[in-house]
Amino acid sequence: MLYDIVIIEDEIDLGNVISEYLKLRGFSVLWFKTALAALDYYSANQHSNKLMIVDVQLPDMNGFDLATEMVNINPNQPFFFLTAHNEKQDRLKGLKIGAIDYISKPFEIEELVLRIGNIINKFSNNPSAPMGSSPGFINIGDIRYQKDQLFVLMPDGREISLTLRESEVLDCLAGNMNQVVKKKDILMALWGNDDYFNGKSLEVFISRLRRLFKSSKQASIENVYGLGYILKIK
Repeated sequence: MLYDIVIIEDEIDLGNVISEYLKLRGFSVLWFKTALAALDYYSANQHSNKLMIVDVQLPDMNGFDLATEMVNINPNQPFFFLTAHNEKQDRLKGLKIGAIDYISKPFEIEELVLRIGNIINKFSNNPSAPMGSSPGFINIGDIRYQKDQLFVLMPDGREISLTLRESEVLDCLAGNMNQVVKKKDILMALWGNDDYFNGKSLEVFISRLRRLFKSSKQASIENVYGLGYILKIK
């Protein structure tokens, strides 16, 4: 059977609330209380589930380890974590594994349902989308760019914050990957004119982003002499 959502949550009250509420909202739901039971099921049904919701703290296996096992079976499986902890290190670990989202307890059930609906709609409309391409994220080769929160997640798991202007410049390039973006167009869009001093400011921001992208094996920012810049993806 095709399930919209598979939940792995050992807290009985919480699991029951989530499961029943989602069913009332029209989702088909399967709920497991242990990681091993979920893994046994998933091994035989890895292509029959639109979304997996994984609690990080499970009694028989860490949720991160469970998610890693699922990714090994099916790299395109969308999933996100529920956790009582919101430590930066944990969030980075979850994103590095490939989580679409990371929701901290306690949470509003309506917020959870809204996020679930957005995720399922996204992957239903584009089932070939990369697992990490959640709303707010842009995959730039092996770099994940969170434009809403102004940071990039590097291939080695480092989270690096961007200034607003760095983010705006990156937006211009990321929206036209593997295409030349004219320097004049960036200046007019972000500064309102293309005078000499603004041009020099843009060059500074490009240099900062280029240094950042040196850590990537798949993406680079290159000058196109006399014209502008190109964000190349291998």
